[in-house]
Amino acid sequence: MAPHLDFVPTLLDRSATFYVAGHRGLVGSAIWRNLQNEGFTNLVGRTSAELDLKNRDAVFAFFSESKPRYVVLAAAKVGGILANNTYPVDFLSDNLRIQVNVLDAAREHGVERLLFLGSSCIYPKLAEQPIREDSLLTGHLEPTNDAYAIAKIAGIMQIQAIRRQYGLPWISAMPTNLYGPGDNFSPNGSHVLPALIRRYDEAARAGAETVTNWGTGSPRREFLHVDDMAAACLHLLENYDGPSQVNVGTGADITIKELASMVAEAVGYQGDIQWDASKPDGTPRKLLDVSALTKAGWSASIELREGIQTTVEWYRENLATIRG
Repeated sequence: MAPHLDFVPTLLDRSATFYVAGHRGLVGSAIWRNLQNEGFTNLVGRTSAELDLKNRDAVFAFFSESKPRYVVLAAAKVGGILANNTYPVDFLSDNLRIQVNVLDAAREHGVERLLFLGSSCIYPKLAEQPIREDSLLTGHLEPTNDAYAIAKIAGIMQIQAIRRQYGLPWISAMPTNLYGPGDNFSPNGSHVLPALIRRYDEAARAGAETVTNWGTGSPRREFLHVDDMAAACLHLLENYDGPSQVNVGTGADITIKELASMVAEAVGYQGDIQWDASKPDGTPRKLLDVSALTKAGWSASIELREGIQTTVEWYRENLATIRG
């Protein structure tokens, strides 16, 4: 077993090579923007067309060539309830291969600091609220996205194993529901907030009298702006070292009904809002306990109503080229 590094949280070298895996996605692009704003001058990214992270040989060759000192692993196959429920094999297989390849290559090529990003869906469906980090593996997962959750849990376990066996100060962060510029607004593949933005914007443009949403609207969800998430990632890399994954969220939640009304107001939709209770709600509540993050010295700063409004503006400005 390798000796543990004497890691002391400190500012990262702004001139060092920093690889952001998944730099074109919602989270990765926000992390890239934040690192640029924070003065990092040697950022490295590859599109999926340039580097297939499921190809182990290609990933090892990339690390051998680029030699990053720091890595954020934000690359993943992601989707909403429908996508996760329809393609569980894809979500399990693709994410496992991406994670194992990147983490193994990073270890072999001496990456100093690495942050693995997961999702709050790793926690049991009926976990005590707000969900603490130690709730992991204490109960059954939500069936509609259990394959994705298992893949992400495996990533957390690999980070912990690397810490134990090789002494590397790598960490994991589990964000709550994220939203913001660069999101996936596809009608069949998106998460709840971007799906609502698209649905209500189209309804407002068409002058529709009613909009029907999935489920009852009663589940409660927590939402974090992706720019806040990006800021939290850098803060953790510079200020946190521990085996446990760290929850990243706001510490507050709202019902999906309240969210729908907020989105309708942001896009200017004034018709009726209806609910199809025959469709699945998913987990009844999912609020993260963010006390560990607060103890590490960070808290969210973008208020939800403000964040939704700016996301709607970005969506409309980029409608011609938007994903989905």
